[in-house]
Amino acid sequence: MAAPLPVLITGCSSGIGRACALRMHRAGTAVYATARKPETLARLAAEGIRTLRLDVTDEDSMRDAVDTVEAEHGSVGALVNSAGYAMSGVVEEAGLEDMRRQFETNVFGLARLSQLVLPAMRAAHSGTIVNVSSVFGRYAVPGGGFYQASKHAVEALSDALRLEVADFGVRVVLIEPGPVRTTGFGDTYVANLKPVNEEYEDFRRRTAEYFDAIYTGSRRTLAGTFAIHSDDVARVVEKAVRSTRPHARYPVGLLARSTIALRRLAPDAVFDNLFVRRVFPVPRNNADARRTTPSGPQPRHQGDQ
Repeated sequence: MAAPLPVLITGCSSGIGRACALRMHRAGTAVYATARKPETLARLAAEGIRTLRLDVTDEDSMRDAVDTVEAEHGSVGALVNSAGYAMSGVVEEAGLEDMRRQFETNVFGLARLSQLVLPAMRAAHSGTIVNVSSVFGRYAVPGGGFYQASKHAVEALSDALRLEVADFGVRVVLIEPGPVRTTGFGDTYVANLKPVNEEYEDFRRRTAEYFDAIYTGSRRTLAGTFAIHSDDVARVVEKAVRSTRPHARYPVGLLARSTIALRRLAPDAVFDNLFVRRVFPVPRNNADARRTTPSGPQPRHQGDQ
């Protein structure tokens, strides 16, 4: 089946967005690749891909990009909401402005851009909105609560929107990748793990090492072993865009499929203790761990490993 034309993609400066633009362009699709900084799109422009400035926190740039596509094609055939970043750190230490910035980019920008393309899609009785979520849109682990909350929000918005626009011929799809080897995303996540309270210092160190290993492959971890690449995700995005009857959700990678299934079936205590605490770094109360009584060490708290 031919892909709907054209395809507007956000977050194309690197990672999944860039991979989607290259894959669909090389397959003959009319692609509009966008990013907050147009200079980061030079490689895509050299491939013959149409590039535009689009900052998902800037209303004017979103309107301009959508207007450009609609002026040339009538409507956006498919919108791929790929732009986003991961805010890291424990919930206790998060700054209010950082929380707002995370949701402005990952949730509100995605929602507003979807609003802007929908009138012409409904008029054409055709169109697909593909929202790049994450395995962390289905469960959460320590150290990324607000990023994961933003992806949970994307999942809920997508579920509601899918039902709202189905009768108008518009399809809404969620892409749920597991860990993806992409340097820019990983660098941002690890760089955000800045020390605030010394009680979390050991957890920050272990978390930085853990995710650095996933994104760079510097050492072997379970998540790193099953990490996927940006083009693996782009292949699934292209499949969803080309389908006239796409699935509501596409988990990408063995880790995504298996852990989402486990989360659906396992009680919270089982999932927390037999999966999260065994696979991911978890904060430990080191002060309690050092304390002893005349009869021996204190009992281990649930939060300790």
